[in-house]
Amino acid sequence: MKNFLLLFLMVFSVGCAQDKHMLNEETDWQKKMNADFKDASKSPLKDKDRKKFTGLDFYKFDSTYVVTAKLKRTPDSEWFNMKTTTDRVSKERVFGIITFEIEGETFQLNVYQGKELMQKDAYRDYLFLPFLDDTNGNSSYPGGRYIDLRIPDGDTIIIDFNTSYNPYCAYNEKYSCPIVPRENYLATEVKAGVKAFKK
Repeated sequence: MKNFLLLFLMVFSVGCAQDKHMLNEETDWQKKMNADFKDASKSPLKDKDRKKFTGLDFYKFDSTYVVTAKLKRTPDSEWFNMKTTTDRVSKERVFGIITFEIEGETFQLNVYQGKELMQKDAYRDYLFLPFLDDTNGNSSYPGGRYIDLRIPDGDTIIIDFNTSYNPYCAYNEKYSCPIVPRENYLATEVKAGVKAFKK
């Protein structure tokens, strides 16, 4: 009986340790994303999908995809109409060009600023980073992903690709989502952030 009790405690302890380890791998950002998707007042999911929703599929957090980028501001850039998945257009401008390295390879992306959002206090310093990469259509959403940023004080900015997320139209066609410009294509696989949504 004593040996059985000892064995039970060992198995229980290992089980708890494994559960705890798994929880430690889930980031605060991932937890918030899942909570928002479960919340009917915030979720982009259709009601039928939300009712059976158990969590988004994320790539495992990888510090390789947390990069310090050099920001070259483009203050004289003109406003243009960024196409969306509907007839709506989003008035945007290139706020700057970011340059960074992933595994020794150098990349550049345009980072955008929305004219409409600039009028709102909460988004006055908001920047929009949409991008395409070689995971699109395979493990990630075919139309690319987005990252939310804030205007930095200096000429460097931290880009965490682990926080890249799908456009809302990946979950529900009623949304109007900006289409990622072709110049924001990364010729590499960015295995970070949210994966493709499987209904």
